[in-house]
Amino acid sequence: MELNKDNLGKDNSLLIGKTYMLPPKVAATGKETPPETTRSEPNPSVPNSPSKGNTVALFGEKHARLDMKSQRLKGAVYYLSPGHGGYDPGALGRYGPHTLAEDEYAYDVTIRLAKSLMEHGATVYMIVQDPNDGIRDQTILKMDTDEVHYPNTKISLSQKQRLRQRTEAINTLYKKHKGAYQRMLAIHVDSRSIGQKIDVFFYHHENSDAGQKLAETIHQKFTSKYKRYQPNREYSGNVSHRSSLYVIKYTHPPTVFIELGNIQNDLDQKRFVIPDNRQALANWIAEGILDDYKTR
Repeated sequence: MELNKDNLGKDNSLLIGKTYMLPPKVAATGKETPPETTRSEPNPSVPNSPSKGNTVALFGEKHARLDMKSQRLKGAVYYLSPGHGGYDPGALGRYGPHTLAEDEYAYDVTIRLAKSLMEHGATVYMIVQDPNDGIRDQTILKMDTDEVHYPNTKISLSQKQRLRQRTEAINTLYKKHKGAYQRMLAIHVDSRSIGQKIDVFFYHHENSDAGQKLAETIHQKFTSKYKRYQPNREYSGNVSHRSSLYVIKYTHPPTVFIELGNIQNDLDQKRFVIPDNRQALANWIAEGILDDYKTR
């Protein structure tokens, strides 16, 4: 009770979604062993990341701890695939003297989304992983090339092989979780002319009702958020099908492909370079996902 006093309810009751500490155990030798939590097994989510108790190393030291908020996504499996990575930075933009790389900003939004989904009980696989970046709170995200594909595969120099690597990883896991509710989200940053401002938009496979429903539900969440936080401007993001995209065409789970904005446009860049905005993007996508799962 002393260890868990901040997480106890009325009359010292236990609360759903909270993590409770156990006191140190005394082994047969009489020596104490370190305290552990009731979730001491490795977390199945982000399985390529060493985890202990309710922490996930892949999120970085500052953000490693999970604050379990609910079990609303229990039973759901999500594959999150940030665009590009390795020696492929994706789209590039100029921000003052700095170069912005699509893969770094897409990754940071995606890993924030992974954490949010896990905090609601989902099983989450990061298909592209960076072993040392974690969740970053800087404006300018340093470019590197050390990302790998799940489970720990070097990202190919060939574009087609890179796409094949991630789709094969997803499809293998899809078979493993056969019968479960499974969804895939690919998160990218677009590149257009400097003067073209675009809102977040979504693609799905034309024959995937589940993919279309997920895309439309997240889109509805963005629409409502813009009405609340930016009532003086219209949100122009849309949902359409684009079945020719490799990851949409060949991955087995229902898939949503998300474009976060134009990395060349100075107004859209604020959506990426401000850490709170990256967190807002992740939060809004997560809220749409929660709504979609609720109405599955």
